[in-house]
Amino acid sequence: MNKEETTAITGILQIFFEEPFWVGVFERTENGRLSVCKVTFGPEPKDYEVQNFIMEHFDKLRFSPSVEVETTIKLCKNPKRLQREVKKQIVNVGIGTKSQQALKLQQEQAKKDSKIRSKLRREEEQLWLFQLKQEKKKEKHKGR
Repeated sequence: MNKEETTAITGILQIFFEEPFWVGVFERTENGRLSVCKVTFGPEPKDYEVQNFIMEHFDKLRFSPSVEVETTIKLCKNPKRLQREVKKQIVNVGIGTKSQQALKLQQEQAKKDSKIRSKLRREEEQLWLFQLKQEKKKEKHKGR
C-alpha cells in the first residue's frame, strides 16, 4: 500500500459561545487539507441534541473550500510534555486559525456568488424595462 492509496480523514467539532448564540465549528481534515463549516445552535445544546444534529444533518453541511494544513502526528506518552506542546501551539498560533481562514474563504466565495446573482438580476430587470418602453413606443406610434 503506497502513500497515495491511504486516505486519512479526521473530524473535530468545537462548540463555543459567540454572543448571543452557541456556535459549532465542524473541522474536516482529509489528506492534509482542512475544510470547515460553521453552525449556529441558538441556546446551549445538550449532548444528545448535538448527536442528533450530527446524525441527521451532517451530510447536508456546506463545508468551505479546503486549505492546505500541515499535519504532524507525534505520540507523546508523557502527559506533561503533551500539555506543554499544546500550550505552545495555542500561544504561537491561536485556536482555530486555519478554521477561521477556511470560514473566511467560504464567506468570500458566498459574497462573490451573491454579487454575480444580483448583477444578473439587475441586468434582467433593465432589459425587461427596456422592452416595456419599446412596446409602449410602438403602441403610441400605432395610435397616432
